[in-house]
Amino acid sequence: MSVLHPPVPEVPLHPTGVFEDLRHVQDLHGFVSAKEIETIAARRNVHVRDVHTVASFYPHFRLKPPVPVDVRVCDDMTCHLHQAHGLKAMLENKYAHLPNVVRIRDISCVGRCDHAPVVTVNDRYYEATSLAAATQIIDHEIAVADPNGHPDHPHSKPPRSASQRGMTIQCDPYPDEQSRYGIFRELIKEKNLDEALAILKLGELRGMGGAGFPTYIKWDGAKKSPGTEKYVVCNADESEPGTIKDRFILQYLAHMVFEGMMIAGIIVGAQRGYLYIRHEYELQADILNEELDRIRALGLLGKNILGSGFDFDMEVFISPGGYVCGEETALMEAIQGNRSEPRNKVFRTVNVGLWGCPTALNNVETFAFAVTILGKGPDWYHNVGLPGSPGIKFVGVTGNVVSPGVFEVPMGTSYAELIYSPQYAGGPPPGREIIGFAPSGPSSGYLPASMLDTALDWDKVKKLGSMLGSGAVVVCDDTACMLDMALTAVRFYRNESCGKCSPCRIGTQKLVDLLEAWTRGNVGKGDMAMLNDLSQVLKVASICGLGQIAPAPIESVMKHFPDIMKEHLEDRFCRAGICFGGKATV
Repeated sequence: MSVLHPPVPEVPLHPTGVFEDLRHVQDLHGFVSAKEIETIAARRNVHVRDVHTVASFYPHFRLKPPVPVDVRVCDDMTCHLHQAHGLKAMLENKYAHLPNVVRIRDISCVGRCDHAPVVTVNDRYYEATSLAAATQIIDHEIAVADPNGHPDHPHSKPPRSASQRGMTIQCDPYPDEQSRYGIFRELIKEKNLDEALAILKLGELRGMGGAGFPTYIKWDGAKKSPGTEKYVVCNADESEPGTIKDRFILQYLAHMVFEGMMIAGIIVGAQRGYLYIRHEYELQADILNEELDRIRALGLLGKNILGSGFDFDMEVFISPGGYVCGEETALMEAIQGNRSEPRNKVFRTVNVGLWGCPTALNNVETFAFAVTILGKGPDWYHNVGLPGSPGIKFVGVTGNVVSPGVFEVPMGTSYAELIYSPQYAGGPPPGREIIGFAPSGPSSGYLPASMLDTALDWDKVKKLGSMLGSGAVVVCDDTACMLDMALTAVRFYRNESCGKCSPCRIGTQKLVDLLEAWTRGNVGKGDMAMLNDLSQVLKVASICGLGQIAPAPIESVMKHFPDIMKEHLEDRFCRAGICFGGKATV
């Protein structure tokens, strides 16, 4: 017997509105109950399972009442280097006698790696948190908690400031606020779309989210793809550990990101743009929405913009959460109001993207630099980089450094200068020595300190078997254990796997099991063969890049840190004193 679906309403509700409904309920009651899911389903005229399958997928939504004091500690990569695991263990021990009042658990990277370690208490973010500071916050929450109600979980936003440590931003072509959006005005006036695309080609603008794919090819592909309905999407999910540069750009250069999207929209013939931002970036979302209001007040969005005949509008879409949302097709599924599961990639998104329509999707930095090249010219963009490495890049440097942060640097700058120079990260803490670094978070794997002279260059980093990626540089000094760091990275992928494909769902767990055993001194005769088999299956059979890149951290440590691996696997020795019952993460 077939089950009939509810009839589709004559005027369907916005499909992404289910997230707003769920957020509203959670803000009101502290969680989303089964009854509220039924109410949302009835209001939207859809089946209950359609709402529940979405609510249960995203970690942001709670389907059970939370404890009065919900504490989460980030222990991913940079926070791990700042002893987050020990902090979590001490908090668990301190509040073990209050299991029904305080709950201590992990949370995946929240994009504040330059202020590690990060702790959230009842959805408020606390940066650079010590045991004493965390204890004071938790004790206060215990004192004010309502045992008969639900905890008040207001959002917390960092204060706004003009810039980071007075950094001068070179890439902005506008001398003042009044002149902003001049490039877009000129484009819709002159309608010289092909010329603008040719300028971006001359500037050799690449996708700055990690892939490095030429932007003009993507935009030209979407432009030539048949269809009257097209979209532009900006990926500001930025959920990989160590990745913080988009947060900076969104806060200080929102006008450039939006103008880049507007230019892309006119070039490809799109009618609408979505800026997809992770829900943890609350301050940035506010700034973006304020900027959107400003753009609309200027008459630069909507129908027949300034009488040009062009129609284009935009909105900020706040992610319901999850690292996998950064994968382009998973991101589009979320915008469509679905579970954020990657699609089987049969078609290119420039042909079949959002709602099955041609879509130009790029990273925050890419859209911003499109404005740089069109405003300052391709020659300026080329020449700002060092010889042989055209362009400029925003790079986030975190981990074991004196001055973590986001820096605008010429392409071709060496990692050594980026990490050691007082102008940038200022080197490791006094008395410590750098032993390794990740050029771009866990996806890039780890390189040894002997490769610090490598230039910030797409091709040169690729030759090392790594990638420049999004520019999330994470530095490890001699207090870190590289096997432990590989385990931390692989555990992140395990935690964030959407579970859609079994190679990733099962394979990442098997990798974690294997590496955890090694840190305990349990090494089997067939472990190397198992590692090779797991890595091959993950790379070949996983649907999306999460599973495909999951082996990179341990493979890179095996390759570039053979002495450390020998000490662990043969001598049962950890020079950092972390494994074998020391400060291990297991």
